[in-house]
Amino acid sequence: MEALKSLLERSTRYHRHLCPRQVLGVRMGVLAGTLLNLETPQPPHSKRLLVIVETDGCATDGVSVATNCWVGRRTLRVEDYGKVAATFIDLKASRAVRCAPRRTARQEACEYAPEARGHWEAMLLGYQRMPVERLLVAQDVTLTSSIEMIVSRPRKRAVCEFCGEEIMNEREIVDDGLVLSRACAGQSYYTVVDSATAPLRFTPFHPEETD
Repeated sequence: MEALKSLLERSTRYHRHLCPRQVLGVRMGVLAGTLLNLETPQPPHSKRLLVIVETDGCATDGVSVATNCWVGRRTLRVEDYGKVAATFIDLKASRAVRCAPRRTARQEACEYAPEARGHWEAMLLGYQRMPVERLLVAQDVTLTSSIEMIVSRPRKRAVCEFCGEEIMNEREIVDDGLVLSRACAGQSYYTVVDSATAPLRFTPFHPEETD
């Protein structure tokens, strides 16, 4: 297991500085590796460990550095609950552990950094020095979706019959016999501003009609 100091140095390179939440992310990743009895950061070609983080902030980079799980490798997912928390899943053992800071961690950090010039610095230093049992809480959890549904099959491909865009990794929705993207099925996070560039909404797309 890589030393905490080395992991924090690597995390710093992503932000040009180190912040308290990066420290939390790194320490959560290290703790999860210990609890799951897995090597962390996991080896470059391994995808045994899958992480679901609950924030898109600095803590996520700390988790990634500590675990070698990344969005682009499909080993890290973001479910943005606005929480510095993450669930670490051993895909082989089908075991999941959720880690988060203790409620008292922010206040207790000052005890471990008496030289700190302010609360921010106290958290930055204290989070590095605190015993893990004072800093973090870990719980075994059960996922509400199956691992197979979360991971899916990476080489599966479909085409939305409304917008014609490709859908990867079994993320399509079949509605009344039509294969749809989530956006065309009414689960979109955006609306098209210029109606002239909007996809056809009422005429199904037929791939055989294109070049």
